Amino acid sequence: MQHSHYLPYRNGKLHLRHIKANPLSQSGSDSRTPILMLHGAMSNGRVFYSPSGKGLGCYLAEQGYDVYVLDTAGRGASEPRIDADYHMGQTEVILEQLPIAHAFVLQHAKAQKVHWCAHSWGGVLMASSYIRLAALRDEVASFVTFGSKRTIKVSSFRKTMMVDLFWNRLAPLMTKYQGYLAADKYRLGMDNESRLSLLQTIDWVRGDWIDAEDQFDYSEAVQNIKWPKSWFIAGKKDFVLGNPSDVKDMMSECGLEHADYTLLAKDKGFKQDYTHAGMLTDKSAVTDHFPLVSDWYNRF
Repeated sequence: MQHSHYLPYRNGKLHLRHIKANPLSQSGSDSRTPILMLHGAMSNGRVFYSPSGKGLGCYLAEQGYDVYVLDTAGRGASEPRIDADYHMGQTEVILEQLPIAHAFVLQHAKAQKVHWCAHSWGGVLMASSYIRLAALRDEVASFVTFGSKRTIKVSSFRKTMMVDLFWNRLAPLMTKYQGYLAADKYRLGMDNESRLSLLQTIDWVRGDWIDAEDQFDYSEAVQNIKWPKSWFIAGKKDFVLGNPSDVKDMMSECGLEHADYTLLAKDKGFKQDYTHAGMLTDKSAVTDHFPLVSDWYNRF
């Protein structure tokens, strides 16, 4: 069963999709920690669920977990939508939107902690929020990411075309004239991207991990961070947006070299060599690695 919550935010509202836990998967005294999910760039929360019950969020709800999926401001069912008059970037997600959703989940689920789970750039935003907001850290039970990287160091023709030419050059030109990146209109992604978010993402991917708004240095601050139990998942056919080598670089930068790491590949015993989106959307995932995710959470 699914229900949408709309959280007041600035001049609009944030959409938080609650996928309710299947009570038949819980024992009488079982009170499982809820899960908060965050999407990446040019995306929205639907990467984790569908109204018909598909996706990782729906799978975990069937296993007995209350799952909450955030659409960051302007994306998905959050309002108002990103357009030429939208002027927020990723700093607002890190300092405002994610904490608002986190606090709602704690209250709504009557929980003391929340599992954090992210896809792609959402993992960078969640990590940034965890690093910066000390008050949240004791309330985060775990940190799981799919294809999350902070930098893209891999060198290939695909990377040149997708990142160097499109993301770093063409996309900023498009936003200069449109005021935002109309990714859904041009079928570049699931959702639109603001000009400010785009420019901030470009800076972080190819440069230092420093906030553009107030120069907060995440790379320096992360040196003193104690992380919760964490798991980084990568796909063998994720050649650019979450290349396994770049995923490992993020783990190292965060001081998480010894966190759990899984490569979704045939030679590792999985059914497929998974792509960036396929880790969450491919039909094989439901019987391949989704059960492993559920088992990982069950350890808590």
